[in-house]
Amino acid sequence: MYNSAKRSIVIEASSEHYDTLYNAIKELTETEHELDLKLTIKFRGVSVDLNVIESLIVINTIAVKRAEIRGGMWSAVGKQIEKPLIVSICKLFNVPFEYFDQKDNPKSFREVDFYILSEDGEKLRTEVKLMGKGNPESADAIFAREPKIFLADKLSEKNKKQADMLGVQWIELRTDNGYKRFIEVLKVLNVPYKEFDEDLVERIDRIVNEIYGE
Repeated sequence: MYNSAKRSIVIEASSEHYDTLYNAIKELTETEHELDLKLTIKFRGVSVDLNVIESLIVINTIAVKRAEIRGGMWSAVGKQIEKPLIVSICKLFNVPFEYFDQKDNPKSFREVDFYILSEDGEKLRTEVKLMGKGNPESADAIFAREPKIFLADKLSEKNKKQADMLGVQWIELRTDNGYKRFIEVLKVLNVPYKEFDEDLVERIDRIVNEIYGE
């Protein structure tokens, strides 16, 4: 499929097609009784040989635990940077502070809620999510909360079509100049802003210092 036997490609392909591989190997072992495969695990000079069924159990267990750890770490990182990220992009485009100040939000709002105010006085619910591989929260769950703005590092074409269909304004930061789409979002939703003509890196450095202190 990938026209390559490089280790990195094999690992990536195996991760993406894990279920297919697992079921194929399982079916093979059930129908081909004379099949003899052996997995040897070595750790700190100690090794153990496993048969096919034992190997499948170990591989499945490792895959499940790896997904749990990766998902948990990704989620923890996301919660720490979500609000600073949206504050930073608001500052980047000179949105007046009173339009993204969160102090008047009711205590009933859950921790990750963020609201940007339009000039019409409408509170625009904003969701910020790291959508990296393995993130346990899908875009579907986010759309179900009916945000007006969805800011993510990576979005699939399906995610974008969903957002467009639901009238959700989206920004994909990982694409080239993806952050600039925020201008169009602010225009559509009638939020005041000013474009900047400074060096991007220097301006971001100043914003980060303002948020976290030097």
